[in-house]
Amino acid sequence: MKAIRIHTYGGPEVMVLEDIPPLIPGPGEVLVRLHAASVNFLDVQHRRGDLVKQEFYKEQGGLASTLPLTPGSQGVGVVETLGPDCPTRLKVGDRVLIFGGTGTYATHAVTRADRIMPIPDELDLDQAAAGLTQGFLAYAFTHKAYPVKPGDWCLVQAAAGGLGLLLVQMAKLRGGRVIGVTSTEAKGELVRQYGAEEIIVSSKSDIAKEARRITEGRGVHVVYDGVGKDTFAANLDSLGLGGYLIIFGQASGYIPPFDLMTLQEKGSLFITRTNGLPYRNDWPEFIPLLLEWTRAGKFVIPVDRKYSLAEAAQAHARFEQRQSSGRILLLP
Repeated sequence: MKAIRIHTYGGPEVMVLEDIPPLIPGPGEVLVRLHAASVNFLDVQHRRGDLVKQEFYKEQGGLASTLPLTPGSQGVGVVETLGPDCPTRLKVGDRVLIFGGTGTYATHAVTRADRIMPIPDELDLDQAAAGLTQGFLAYAFTHKAYPVKPGDWCLVQAAAGGLGLLLVQMAKLRGGRVIGVTSTEAKGELVRQYGAEEIIVSSKSDIAKEARRITEGRGVHVVYDGVGKDTFAANLDSLGLGGYLIIFGQASGYIPPFDLMTLQEKGSLFITRTNGLPYRNDWPEFIPLLLEWTRAGKFVIPVDRKYSLAEAAQAHARFEQRQSSGRILLLP
């Protein structure tokens, strides 16, 4: 098999395509022949070494921390081999999604059986790689973490990104009104096409002031943010009384400790730092809704670009420079 390997943390150039010995699944594990891996900012942080000291990502996220390693936290493919003691629901030939682990930048990956989900027949594998996991995250954040109500103002940071565009659509499906924050006007126009009522270009405007202006001084009901440190203050200042800040990433770095009294001073705010794992039992509820929405054209999964495994460094460079809108895929 072939896999991208990194022998030291660093820039995109540290990723090298190598031949490695075949993987053998152990008890409760599954060997998947991969069709595609999605490129996520978590993979960029993993490659750079940003997560080495983060115990959560090793213990709960399943990310490898011993070099050399193969990056990649999500992928789709077909079950090739079942290890001993695998659940009877799985069989060779099943089309599956891998989530929450390491090693999908490869032709094959071994993962725990509880970290794979079936892929509906109506979704092709490119769509599944580009948006099944991210679509579920967008669903969980807008339907569970803060269930958007009709008429709610929702501010989405990095709205032109892969998850951002899905959050915009999910909030609209709930009847919300969306303010998309983008770095350029061109990205803003794209976000409008996906349903946002208003756009704030962060390089030209004060996010909080614009959010207050748009909402006639009341502030937004919820902010969805995967940026982290750089947007934290603006997020708090954009929220109205009792507003919710849903943080799901830290592309700009980790939010430093802060005084909890700040939440009271700014309007009795609520904050959560979450991912999809607490909502994994909602997967069976999500799949039929996703198929209904995609059939009706109410939910679109954009694929920005596809690269071969050998072009992984180029894909990372493009993604890290925020040049993508929609998901970038690596194809073995």
